[in-house]
Amino acid sequence: MTAANPIRAYMAVTAAYWAFMLSDGALRMLVLLHFNGLGFTPLQLAWLFLLYELAGIVTNLGAGWLAARFGLAATLYGGLALQIGALAALAQLDPTWGIAASVAFVMAVQGVSGVAKDLAKMSSKSAVKLLAPAEEGGLFRWVAYLTGSKNAVKGAGFFLGAALLALAGFETAVWGMAGVLAVILAAVALFLPPGLPGRMKAEESWGGWRSQDARVNRLSLARMFLFGARDVWFVVGIPIYFQAILSDGTAEGRREAFFLVGGFMALWIIAYGAVQALAPRILGGKGQAVEETTRKAVRWAGLLVPIPFVLAAAAYLAGEPEGWLTGALVAGLLLFGFVFAVNSSVHSYLILAFGSAERITRDVGFYYMANAAGRLIGTLLSGVSYQVGGLPLCLATAGGMALCSWLAGRRLSRV
Repeated sequence: MTAANPIRAYMAVTAAYWAFMLSDGALRMLVLLHFNGLGFTPLQLAWLFLLYELAGIVTNLGAGWLAARFGLAATLYGGLALQIGALAALAQLDPTWGIAASVAFVMAVQGVSGVAKDLAKMSSKSAVKLLAPAEEGGLFRWVAYLTGSKNAVKGAGFFLGAALLALAGFETAVWGMAGVLAVILAAVALFLPPGLPGRMKAEESWGGWRSQDARVNRLSLARMFLFGARDVWFVVGIPIYFQAILSDGTAEGRREAFFLVGGFMALWIIAYGAVQALAPRILGGKGQAVEETTRKAVRWAGLLVPIPFVLAAAAYLAGEPEGWLTGALVAGLLLFGFVFAVNSSVHSYLILAFGSAERITRDVGFYYMANAAGRLIGTLLSGVSYQVGGLPLCLATAGGMALCSWLAGRRLSRV
């Protein structure tokens, strides 16, 4: 079964995904900067996001089956509704609670948000496989546009979260996002056309969550290490490092640091999304065989490996924060983002190209389970490595994860 109007369905799915990722980026920056301002250590900050990533692993194992059983529209609506509930719950956080109670409560709320994110992501990406035009290059273009635009919107969410924290405060910001997302959910429910595909036959069972295609499984392993390489520095290390060197300790200085840190994180994500959208042109994907795209994916994975190692060496040699180091970090992380974006975009295309239409929701679910596992590992290592060895160890750990991603991806060209 296909949607009566695939372009309208694609636009509605994309709009819903944009709204969700705007709130997701804003929520992450709100939580990180708010609790860092309350004196949480890097490891405690990492704990706040661990259940979010763990929930993604569990959700993706079941989300593919749920979408296949009940349809992609149902799981998309479910993801948006859960995110609204998570925001409303987070607004109940009491500043008089102790650190242990606050961490436990925020972890639980972030866990719900993690379930919501992966329901929305799996639904949107699976829909593209079934809605994309059949001509050569159509799937790669539609995937690249969805993924790239999503990350540009999420980047705007990072800046929005930092700005709302500085201007409106934590509780007001959270309630405002919940209200806007509720309006978006109602609008999507009204305008999403009937017939969005994804429902499987009633006699199909839960079994077969792991793909029969070795390419899907190996790509998923490479994806796990790829996102671990990013989140090792992205989640805790770099934001806390930049906030420490940019803030003078006063209330005004902290507000300025919120804007600067949020601005950089937003710029990184927006630029990353723009490169993702251009990935088909960068890789010459129009009319290109999947096998050739796979070989290029392996080469681009290798290009990512040296970047974090060079940055780690620069941070180690500098010792104390210096002006040249800050400039080098910004330039190096933007370069990392460019290469990472091409890798991420080609992965998003390959999982849909490798996966069969009959079980696409489960193949995508397994793939994003590996994605969430990488984020979980990266999040934990981000707090641990930064607390143990500072920025140099944090970046070196990212380099090790990038190396593992390249090694796992090399096997794709041998299948």
